[in-house]
Amino acid sequence: MIKRMANIPETQHFFMLGPRQTGKTTLIKEYLANKGSNHLFINLAEEDKFFKYLKNPSLIRSEVQSSIKNQKISEVFIDEVQRVPAILNEVQSLIDTSSVRFILTGSSARKLKHGAANLLGGRAVLRELFPLTYLELSDQFSLEQILRFGSLPRIFQANSNEERTDLLSAYITLYLKEEVQAEGLVRNLPAFSRFLDVAAQNSGELLNYKSIGDDIGIPGRSVQSYYEILEETLVAVRLSPFERSVRRRLRKHDKIYIFDLGVLNALQQTLASAHAPILRGRLFEHFIILETYRLIKYQQKELSICFWRTKDDEEVDLVFLKGGEPFLACEIKSSSTVTPIALRGLRAFHSEHPCVERVVVAPVDLSFQIGEVSVLSVKDFMTRLINM
Repeated sequence: MIKRMANIPETQHFFMLGPRQTGKTTLIKEYLANKGSNHLFINLAEEDKFFKYLKNPSLIRSEVQSSIKNQKISEVFIDEVQRVPAILNEVQSLIDTSSVRFILTGSSARKLKHGAANLLGGRAVLRELFPLTYLELSDQFSLEQILRFGSLPRIFQANSNEERTDLLSAYITLYLKEEVQAEGLVRNLPAFSRFLDVAAQNSGELLNYKSIGDDIGIPGRSVQSYYEILEETLVAVRLSPFERSVRRRLRKHDKIYIFDLGVLNALQQTLASAHAPILRGRLFEHFIILETYRLIKYQQKELSICFWRTKDDEEVDLVFLKGGEPFLACEIKSSSTVTPIALRGLRAFHSEHPCVERVVVAPVDLSFQIGEVSVLSVKDFMTRLINM
């Protein structure tokens, strides 16, 4: 069993959200088993339980009260809680009237946010679970495998590349069928399916809703709402441009990254060609940005990340902010050969922000210096993230 980085609260009620198949259920079951907790498990992914509580959410109150009395339970674990948002009203009532602790997991924040769900008014903290990270995999980490198949636990641990390919194809179908269609998140599923293809092709690129809409024959505002669905079902990460002026920032375009490289490759049908030089460079950039995002979230650091781009198309892939101020600029290069000419974006950034440290992360064996710029190996970059 791979030890996960997610910080599970020991006493507080909590939500744990994450994309499908990141291992939320497995992690919580293992946690409760190791703890020896006497608990009640309610899985809303099971259709009979889903329909039972959908018809009558208050049933959970009587069932939990009975389990407290007869089985002396101390915790209640509700899986896929977003499927029946109304159940959270009963959860709040139970929190206020009993000593039982609630653990709530889900693969979508959309129905919780837009379904007027009771988010328990500060009674529960939020945790997130992502695909496996570099630090979690440790000696099992293989950059080439991650760039091609990603790091969803079940797919990473599959027995063959053929099995991984089949599982990733099934994942996309599962997402469309269970997360989008079954939950009624969009009315036009064929258009959303076409959008997914284009969203994969544009992952990590500057967003232009109108241009994407023109490509698939839907209005730009529909494209914007579809991207919101990707974010709220936790399969996309948004990166905003660095700009001190909020007004100027709002006029610039964000970037959105598909959350897992295997899912990205499956969507754009590049599982067999992920090692092609041009594609590999894009995938390595995704890998570093997604790993950075995950580690910041796991460590609950008071940091944020963005990218920097000028009107002349000079760009820095990652800028780290603390209190809104930049303190580290990072360029991502997929080649093990990094020359001064590759530092053009960092030089442009330095001219505007001379006090900000600059680094390059690349698949080099040993870190080295080019003038004042540190070129870091993946291992040293990850160590730097942990110690920020």
